[in-house]
Amino acid sequence: MSTVTKKELIEHITEKTQTKQVVVKTVVQAFLDSIAEELAKGNRLEFRDFGVFETRISAPKTARNPKTLEKVDVPAKRRVKFRPGRLMREGLDSQLLG
Repeated sequence: MSTVTKKELIEHITEKTQTKQVVVKTVVQAFLDSIAEELAKGNRLEFRDFGVFETRISAPKTARNPKTLEKVDVPAKRRVKFRPGRLMREGLDSQLLG
């Protein structure tokens, strides 16, 4: 398994759509910025058959510093959760089984 960077993804979309790389880069960045903005507002993003992005609040807890073993209070945090949609799950399963 390898890592695909945003730059590589933009190059792939550029080849696939025969669109200028500058245009694709602008659209991809605007899309990612919009996702981040909506999640920051607490909104849920649903892309049918692809998946759902939503934020969850993790409860505050007490952890322990592994070096000093001192107790540390960890505040509540908002985290992003992604649930894959039907087509993505089927695609992932077919890759696993294929």
